[in-house]
Amino acid sequence: MLRDEVAKAFKVVQDGGIILYPTDTIWGIGCDAANTEAVQKIYRLKQRDEAKSMIILLDTDNKLASYVQEVPELAYSLIEYAENPLTLIIPGARNISPALIAGDGSIGIRVSNHPFCQGLIQRLRRPLVSTSANISGKPSPQYFSQIDQEIIDGVDYVVDVDQHSMEIKNPSTIMKLSPNGQFEFIRR
Repeated sequence: MLRDEVAKAFKVVQDGGIILYPTDTIWGIGCDAANTEAVQKIYRLKQRDEAKSMIILLDTDNKLASYVQEVPELAYSLIEYAENPLTLIIPGARNISPALIAGDGSIGIRVSNHPFCQGLIQRLRRPLVSTSANISGKPSPQYFSQIDQEIIDGVDYVVDVDQHSMEIKNPSTIMKLSPNGQFEFIRR
């Protein structure tokens, strides 16, 4: 079942589509992080200002250096010891769509431990965009049944995994890291 859903989502994402999928936090809308056209589809669907960047998901912290020019050493420790899902905002983004890179050159990155996310990212061999499954300004849905029909209708594929789960999940903690190891919490 999981393998089939990964295969279906992979085909859609590979062809430039956008998907609605479960993550280790809340449900997300995603696409290939290297495909600018697909990234822009997500901005339009969410009615989101393109100045508000979205994050990317990786399946392992070993891939951080592929998408950030200089990974602060602290990043690896934070990821390893974080008790909850953690998004790191790191400067020097590279090898992804320019539409995902913030004005200061940074990118938000989370290493996902969700089996679906890991399977899709491994198959894609690139990061997956992740942004909450809501219209900008509306509350983030805590589970699938709270997602607006407009979002469901607006994606190219809805992943059939965890749709009936009523486990309440929260958005990730967000920390901004500097190359010199300084950090600040953006969202706890």
